Amino acid sequence: MLGFIGRRAFWALVTLAFVSFISFVIIQLPPGDYVTAYAAQLRHGGEYITATQEAILREQFGLNDPILIQYWRWISNIILRGDFGRSLEWNAPVSELIWDRLALTLFISSLTMVFTWAIAIPVGIYSATRQYSVFDYIFTVGGFIGKGVPDFMLALILMWLGYAYLNMDVGGLFSPEYRAAPWSTDKALDMLAHLWVPVVILATGGAAGLIRVMRANMLDELQQPYVETAYAQGLSERQVVWRYPVRVALNPFISTVGWALPALFSGDVITAVVLNLPTTGPLLLKALQMQDMYLAGSFILILSVFTIVGTLISDVLLAWSDPRIRFA
Repeated sequence: MLGFIGRRAFWALVTLAFVSFISFVIIQLPPGDYVTAYAAQLRHGGEYITATQEAILREQFGLNDPILIQYWRWISNIILRGDFGRSLEWNAPVSELIWDRLALTLFISSLTMVFTWAIAIPVGIYSATRQYSVFDYIFTVGGFIGKGVPDFMLALILMWLGYAYLNMDVGGLFSPEYRAAPWSTDKALDMLAHLWVPVVILATGGAAGLIRVMRANMLDELQQPYVETAYAQGLSERQVVWRYPVRVALNPFISTVGWALPALFSGDVITAVVLNLPTTGPLLLKALQMQDMYLAGSFILILSVFTIVGTLISDVLLAWSDPRIRFA
């Protein structure tokens, strides 16, 4: 088991080093750089800067250095000092911009994941054990609808319903009077009052897909000979289903931890933009649009870390739950 974990950890570090460099290079592949995007933004607003001023800005931001030097300066500061650099667009340390939004993103995404699993696992088990029943058809149709409706469209529908019929401001996580206020009990309660909208929207598509996965896996396991043997020994349906098939059918849920961790960090970008959520997704989108390489690169690096760590955790949990995987 330790050898299995050691091999996975080694390749995780190699992959992380490779991904960090590739992501930094890809950000700079589009024509121009941050100064080019900044000058275009100024021209759009009716302001202009000269070519000399552009050259001064490039020298100030270190954009004239070769890409290898820029990458080494960035990654060495992260490793040695925990310094992710300075955002060119926001003129602020990247760490301050990221960590301010990360706590809210993690809270929303964690609550969404728990809500998704709490719905998907029992509904999937019920649909499999009551195959072709009325409720199985209802859950199947509901799952297809939930999977087919885009999250941003559902967000727009809920915003309209909340505004038109419930007299609620469902955009954002806070009421206007609390957005710039320091944290307090009233502000936390106000956030909880707005929190149900993004949680329901983000959990709908995820739960719909996982219900189908759980149902399909359970149907496969319920046909296995060991299930018939367990029934023949006099065990009740509850004992047979929850002790054996459910444990095996949960393997896909364990394997999705590798996807769940980066999703906890990034959230759903389009839905966050539509709902005006103060999470990390809209900030990442803005950084990519402006070619803010240190901010965007830090986002992608953290997403890569979360993905690799999540995959490593998935491998370890799967090896623990199913020893056959250790020799794969």
